[in-house]
Amino acid sequence: MRRPLRTLAPALMAGLIGASGLAAPAPASGYQLPAPELQALVDAPRGPLFSIGPKRGTALLTGLPGLPAIAVVAQPELKLAGLRINPKVRAASRFDFGDSLSLLDVKTGQTRPVSGLPKNPRIADSAWSADERYVAFSLWGDDGVELWLLDVEKASARPLLRDHLNAIVGSGFTWLNGSQKLLVRLVPAKQAAAPEAVTIPSGPNTQQSQGGKVSQTRTYPDMLKTPADADLLDWQLQAQLGVVGIDGKLERIGPVATLLGAQPSPDGKHILTAQLHRPYSYLVPFIRFPRAVEVWDIHGKKLKSIADQPLLERMPSGNDAVQDGPRDFAWRNDAPATLYWVEAQDGGDPAKEATVRDRVYLQAAPFSEAPRKLIDLAWRFNGIVWGRDDLALVDEGWWKSRDTRTWRVQPGKADAAAELLFARKSEDRYADPGDPSTQLNAFGRPVLRTTADGKSLFLLGDGASPEGDRPFLDRYDLTSKQSTRLWRSAAPYYERVLALLDNEGHRVVTSRESVDERPNFYLRDLGQAGEPKALTQFPHPTPQLKGVQKQQIKYKRADGVELNAVLYTPPGYDAKRDGPRPLLMWAYPQEFKTTEAAGQVTDSPYRFNRISYWGPLAMLARGYIALDHPAMPIVGVGDKEPNDTYIEQLRMDAEAAVDEVVRLGVTDRDHIAVGGHSYGAFMTANLLAHTRLFRAGIARSGAYNRTLTPFGFQAEDRNFWEAKSVYQTMAPFNYAEQIKDPLLMIHGEMDNNPGTFPVQSERMYQALQGLGATTRLVMLPNESHAYRARESILHMLWEQDQWLETYVKNAKPRKTN
Repeated sequence: MRRPLRTLAPALMAGLIGASGLAAPAPASGYQLPAPELQALVDAPRGPLFSIGPKRGTALLTGLPGLPAIAVVAQPELKLAGLRINPKVRAASRFDFGDSLSLLDVKTGQTRPVSGLPKNPRIADSAWSADERYVAFSLWGDDGVELWLLDVEKASARPLLRDHLNAIVGSGFTWLNGSQKLLVRLVPAKQAAAPEAVTIPSGPNTQQSQGGKVSQTRTYPDMLKTPADADLLDWQLQAQLGVVGIDGKLERIGPVATLLGAQPSPDGKHILTAQLHRPYSYLVPFIRFPRAVEVWDIHGKKLKSIADQPLLERMPSGNDAVQDGPRDFAWRNDAPATLYWVEAQDGGDPAKEATVRDRVYLQAAPFSEAPRKLIDLAWRFNGIVWGRDDLALVDEGWWKSRDTRTWRVQPGKADAAAELLFARKSEDRYADPGDPSTQLNAFGRPVLRTTADGKSLFLLGDGASPEGDRPFLDRYDLTSKQSTRLWRSAAPYYERVLALLDNEGHRVVTSRESVDERPNFYLRDLGQAGEPKALTQFPHPTPQLKGVQKQQIKYKRADGVELNAVLYTPPGYDAKRDGPRPLLMWAYPQEFKTTEAAGQVTDSPYRFNRISYWGPLAMLARGYIALDHPAMPIVGVGDKEPNDTYIEQLRMDAEAAVDEVVRLGVTDRDHIAVGGHSYGAFMTANLLAHTRLFRAGIARSGAYNRTLTPFGFQAEDRNFWEAKSVYQTMAPFNYAEQIKDPLLMIHGEMDNNPGTFPVQSERMYQALQGLGATTRLVMLPNESHAYRARESILHMLWEQDQWLETYVKNAKPRKTN
């Protein structure tokens, strides 16, 4: 009899003897513990979250505890229309919380612990007040989400409300016009009991399509399945708005409604609301359900209907497709109460010829005048950063060609022409000018930070270059359109600016790290030479692995495309003295439109050696070599699509990486494994199907049968019927009989990632097992696409370690003909 998959311990299905002739690890009962050196990585202390206040005088440090237990992760959870809900507290499921708060004085580096918190708090979201006197934060209680207030001067926290927040969509709170009041989304005060689960159906659950144009709808998890699901979704999303002062006085406003969002205007006098309404869908998630967009006054009275957006079950094909009609409603951050939104001018269809694709509109309160056009865009609207009446930055892009542009607009001048500031390919990291620095204005909203004369911006960037990432700070002159480099990270450190402390770019707070120094926060005066002032001194989380050696290596694949990777070796290892060791290569393919972008160096050789349990670096603790993020570009130049030659290019990428590590003498061809997560798992199965470069593979949370994702996957935007041969050739399931090397598959039983349904791994295992391959499938109970419980992570490491020890470290040389 087949063992059921859903148990309280990882369910295992294993081929005990395979083509290798080695005995596979026996099926285990219950969660297993890996070697102590791997356990230590899982339990290593984590650094705090850093959030600097609007006045740049104080920073909030949120302490992070260890991983949650499986008992926490296994708590009841609702899966409705793409949402995962904790029904006990009426909030989106989450398992990563803060457990302490402290305040860091930016000038002195002194830290004050925050008092008043309950024992073992579960701190969720936080938000500074505009005057930096308070931090509002949510805290999960036993039966609901509570709103708390931190008094910065006193370094003490207290509950602000007895009423619970509805935090299913968003945090459930936001500051209202700065610093004295908050707009909150509350669980209704008097709500009927939740609909009872239906055990006896009243009839079949039916879907019907009336036909129409080709539409692209990806395979989404957690969709509604019955009318009862729809009723329960309504009940869970029901909320009522309220306004609460820092004194704790609450005024509930407006009706109880199925609220998806509520944005107060910058002046605090209006509220932009989005309310879900029927008909719902069994095919798409809640974000594509109908919604009514309205403006209310601050007392909850409806002032104007802005739009009624329809159900979006059908969308044009392509990654540049958007919904027809108005979308992306929000407030202009630098004006008291001005709405903006975007409308497609091509019906949302990228296949249509159009000079103007998107148009951005403005409409100010009291919303009686006709909307005014801000800018016409030849590509898709990608975002806007507000500044003042004569300054805002609008980004547009076209995914198909990877083109992107940034325009300067003057929202206060109706006839002002837009000025082009930047134009590049989005995949060209070397040409990235950086992102504009922002600061909170008097409304408490982020706006562009400019120099005192208003003539220049500040740009913060990763500083990608052939020598690796070197973050920078630039001053950008809006008149000459030229950048002046104010600062750039220098070896042997990787350092980036977190916050500017003045409007001249002289004083900054940075995060600095090196290979053996974990990230810490520093105060730096760019006008002075010498070392910056250390604000924190967090210790090394894994001192036992201090001394891990890192090397950024460069090499070429057979067709000349330049590649790079980061090679890690254990402390004290010397290739000439110690000889080759087993190696784990961990990768994730990426699509490109130019060979130049495909060959660009990513990451930095000076980043901290964060030996995480998640990727290949954990195996350094077991004496392995790790090759992390070897470039796996899949390139389609011009009209060619990258995936048309996916297998050929993937094989070249892998061959080049293997050749290089063997040339360096750190490993040999008989002791190399390959692994990856999600699309990296897909890559792993394909490499085992189409090459014999690796002795074993580890594939986590992958998709292997592309007929199960017929309307696109990853960057592929053609559907199965448009590119049938591509889908079939790329699917390793179709070539399972060619997999001759051992493959370990791990998958969360509750994977919520589009496309990587658990059945993908189950069917791949069934195929391999039936074909006589050496394989093993581990299904982790209650785990999603990324695994969360401590027990799950420890067991994952045990599985990987056992697999590599058996089939890689102790592998005998292959017989050669």
